[in-house]
Amino acid sequence: MTLRVLIAVTHLLGAGHLTRAAALARAFARKGHETILVSGGTPARLADLGGAKLVQLPPVRTIGTDFRTLLDESFQPVDAAYLEQRQAILLDTLRSTRPDILITELFPFGRRVLAGEFMALVEAAHALNPRPLVLSSIRDILVAPAKAERITEAHERILRHYDTVLVHGDPDLVPLEASWPLDEKIRPLIRYTGYVDENEDPVPQGHRHGIVVSGGSSAASLPLYRAALDAAPLIADRPWHILIGRGVSEENFQTLRNNAPAHAVIERVRPDFRALLARAEISVSQAGYNTVVDLLRCGVRSVLVPFEAGHETEQRLRAERLKSMGLANIVPEGELSGVHLAEAIRQGLTQLSSSPPAVAINGARQSVAIAESLIAPKPALHPTIDWSPLNTALERARDGGYTVRVWWRDDDAVADTPALDRLLTLARRYNAGIGLAVIPEGLQTSLALRLSDETSAFALVHGWSHANHAPPEAKKAEFGAHRPVETMAAEAQRALRTASAHLGAKLLPVFVPPWNRISSELIPNLPRLGFSALSTFTDRRVASPAPGLLQINTHLDPIDWRGARSAVEPRQIVAGLAGAIERRIAGAADRDEPIGLLTHHLVHDEVIWVLSERLIAHLAERDIYFLPPDACFGIETGSHLRSNGI
Repeated sequence: MTLRVLIAVTHLLGAGHLTRAAALARAFARKGHETILVSGGTPARLADLGGAKLVQLPPVRTIGTDFRTLLDESFQPVDAAYLEQRQAILLDTLRSTRPDILITELFPFGRRVLAGEFMALVEAAHALNPRPLVLSSIRDILVAPAKAERITEAHERILRHYDTVLVHGDPDLVPLEASWPLDEKIRPLIRYTGYVDENEDPVPQGHRHGIVVSGGSSAASLPLYRAALDAAPLIADRPWHILIGRGVSEENFQTLRNNAPAHAVIERVRPDFRALLARAEISVSQAGYNTVVDLLRCGVRSVLVPFEAGHETEQRLRAERLKSMGLANIVPEGELSGVHLAEAIRQGLTQLSSSPPAVAINGARQSVAIAESLIAPKPALHPTIDWSPLNTALERARDGGYTVRVWWRDDDAVADTPALDRLLTLARRYNAGIGLAVIPEGLQTSLALRLSDETSAFALVHGWSHANHAPPEAKKAEFGAHRPVETMAAEAQRALRTASAHLGAKLLPVFVPPWNRISSELIPNLPRLGFSALSTFTDRRVASPAPGLLQINTHLDPIDWRGARSAVEPRQIVAGLAGAIERRIAGAADRDEPIGLLTHHLVHDEVIWVLSERLIAHLAERDIYFLPPDACFGIETGSHLRSNGI
């Protein structure tokens, strides 16, 4: 299978983002895929791309950490025409390539200053037929925006436009949650690849001697180089090798070289840097992504001076993780001086070496494998399904005068997304009612607008924020027996009022606890809070668990949550529905309860979509249609708003 792959990256300060994207392009090309790397940053020297092609956009860059002001190669602010030229080339490349896979590096978790450009690319990709797989490629540690709405915006873009997020790190070293707040909607899209190593050649072995100082590709390392020159005379019994990045001007480079003591070699970065590092007693550097990969591969003890200007936290967090493993000492950037640096180096030279942790560093190859698995044809997409157990149960129900009733609940909706559109289109196609369990805290205006045109779709209250409050050893629950009942009652009432304010008459006062778990002490409080019904997942014991409260549960889930997180075997869903019908025919306690299908549209892959539709279609062919939720729960539309003064 030969794929067409388009990778879009714009580096603004150093070249680390480009280096990582180039490593991905190289890995795809070496697997025989037609790969194009589009770079929008300052042109940089790249290693052999292994057959991948490079498209250079009119470049932009920044000075320091001012990422809001884009400059051209002459350090002049760019105008709208310049950005339009970049976008035109980018979209032309997309249209001419017609990729099977589109990868945007860092966006939408970063590069907000170029959001217009990236969104135009992604939206144009979605307009292609067939649509390419759209992936986001991010490093191990991100810089989360201070404003919560920007995080929400990034999540909405992921849910609406992206299929998967490739995290180029190892959660055993740094989980993404350490730097970016993940929620339950985004988490299923996260795939760790391991660290991306641009140089997979074996690490040279040899006698370790001397001190190697490196600072990446940008001029941000000038303070480190100057401190190293001040520290070198204080440790004169070992040779120093100081490698200067090409982002440092020639004038500054010559000044550093002229100020170097005799036992310190000053030169530009070298292609054999890793061999040099592998023979060093100690490394002095910042804590950028590629630098840390080098350190892990070489197993060299290090002194780290993490870049922290402009409230940057990425390098400090990465440095702290290495320090906690006994692999590094840290000199904070604000305390950097020749004396402090020399003290940290002496300390490192006297400490016993620690073995590097077993961190995954095959990120490029693993990224290709993940992408291939996502786009590969799935043989189980259209399997032969043996409907006979279900058909037999339906015939027995008809012969016995029992009317089979079904209803459909889908969880975790917050906004109008392509997945939600597909869900509601599917429901309309088969004249099916559907209850959307919505998360009140995250509700977006787009959801109310979308539901206003859907006559058989209604919203239910899915907890408050879908936050887990259970201890680590317990099963997840937002409204389980882990918090005071008064606290949960107040939160549930807040959820109902918030959802009602957003959705009006399209909301039914039905409480759906996240993870289908709820404290038995909270249930009797629901009617006084304004709820008339409860819905979880399992066979219910009683129709009314509290005075004034109806319970109608769901019973069938097409997702294999504990396995591949794709669809369950069709025979399981057939057997589950047939068994539920047989129990009702036999006079089970829940005989009058509609049988509930539970889906989660935000995490469906194509196999789940197909299985769900085939089940719905099979029932529709036998004149069995999913009840509208208001009829299912016997709730007059809007009556709860009037009775509760909402």
